[in-house]
Amino acid sequence: MRLASDNTGPALPQVMEALTRANEGHIAPYGEDELTEAARHKVREVFEAPDAAVQFVATGTAANALALACFTQPWQTIFCTPLAHIQIDECHAPEFYTGGARLTLVGEKDKMTPAHLEAAIAALPKGDVHASQAGPVSLTQVTELGQLYTLDELRALSDVAHEAGLKVHLDGARFANACIALGCSAAEMSHKAGIDAVSFGASKNGCLGVEAVVIFDPEKNWELELRRKRGGHLFSKNRYLAAQMLGYLENDAWREAATQANANAARLVAGLRDVEGCDFTAEPQANMIFARLPRAAHQRLHAGGAIYGLFERPLETGHPDEPLLMRCVCDWSISEAQIDQFIALAKG
Repeated sequence: MRLASDNTGPALPQVMEALTRANEGHIAPYGEDELTEAARHKVREVFEAPDAAVQFVATGTAANALALACFTQPWQTIFCTPLAHIQIDECHAPEFYTGGARLTLVGEKDKMTPAHLEAAIAALPKGDVHASQAGPVSLTQVTELGQLYTLDELRALSDVAHEAGLKVHLDGARFANACIALGCSAAEMSHKAGIDAVSFGASKNGCLGVEAVVIFDPEKNWELELRRKRGGHLFSKNRYLAAQMLGYLENDAWREAATQANANAARLVAGLRDVEGCDFTAEPQANMIFARLPRAAHQRLHAGGAIYGLFERPLETGHPDEPLLMRCVCDWSISEAQIDQFIALAKG
């Protein structure tokens, strides 16, 4: 019953098979090989963007930081929400890779609105040499609290940014889960909604460790290549990143895995609704769930070996009915039996 994160699950069989096929013979290093080019072509095909700049890195932090660096000058600020991964969980990597740009927090918690963004942009003294200048906007889909921007919301935010001459980046660590939840294509949730660059996540949805930086302006390709090399993220044996991405994308494995992960979360949510005292902080929309359960339920879960995020303590002492906040994340591999066991323990 491991529900702490979709980072903790195994890789997809299709990904492992692709790696095995790639692990033969000697081929050119540093991405100068046919496998890497095939993987780039497949990403462009999935995004319906034949001229997009596409490069592979091993982590989401690298993808976010390098993508943002391509659109940000050191004297600019990046607009993001207070709970954005680039704000909370990336140890100032965007600031480092941009050469010192700052972050400006917009909205509340994990989402921003066009009104929030307009106000934040307007608050900057444009042209004042003493102040930060406006830089790109970074959005997260699925958000850090498991919520979604609709396609209309993405378009509205992109319109505000573009009206101000700013680019829009999408942190897509759980991009596939969002596509499935919204019933849309990768193109519809990216450049067709006004997004200029995507950190296309794969590690959380069945790869060992690969993310694609996708920038829809092909003129940014050389800059992205240089920044990746300078930042230490150009792999010598790049074929192993490319192989993962190919195995992930071929035959829609990425969509099937996300569909299963979302279905697993829906099963868990349905069961938790019957747990006395369960209160969802927001309606679950993809594969990440935030809810409060009574302390007694958490005690039973921990005693039964369940592993998940528990954010409020103490667990051992206190009133058994006091609600404590948890996070559960489902990946493609967790079984129905494990989900049902978790629910049974929560019910008591």
